[in-house]
Amino acid sequence: MAHRSLDHLDKKILRLIAEDARIPFLEVARACNVSGAAIHQRIQKLTNLGVLKGSQFIIDPERIGYETCAFIGLNLKNPEKFDDVVEALRRIPEVVECHYTTGEYDLFLKMYAYNNHHLMAIIHDKLMPLGLSRSESSISYNAVIDRALPIDGMKVADSVLEEDEEEE
Repeated sequence: MAHRSLDHLDKKILRLIAEDARIPFLEVARACNVSGAAIHQRIQKLTNLGVLKGSQFIIDPERIGYETCAFIGLNLKNPEKFDDVVEALRRIPEVVECHYTTGEYDLFLKMYAYNNHHLMAIIHDKLMPLGLSRSESSISYNAVIDRALPIDGMKVADSVLEEDEEEE
């Protein structure tokens, strides 16, 4: 698939808002030496292109009592039940990510628990009843790298940009 790079202004805007999602548009405009309206239009365009997916506050799980972070590979007894299992996983608040994967597992989860005992209870009481043939857990001691993707070199599909240009 062909890609086109974002322009310099787009990258600068993305760097600034990735660093601080609460930065006022006028402050971004000053840093970029353009008008506030131009920043608003660029943010809207990046959102419409799907480059920006919104903003959020990041809660530190450990500060609210979730001391155990685990990655769990799941193998389903009946892989045709993927959609049902994923829907059930959505209802387990401790599951924060779920990925369809290639390789050893059908699904790969990231989840938080208060402690190892709570993790074991979630696996036994909430995951196993979903029809697993097996699961494998790895507990994270600490995230030594936790960052957003770098903005430099970021590209967007030509087809997405062309669709946006046709709308203008």
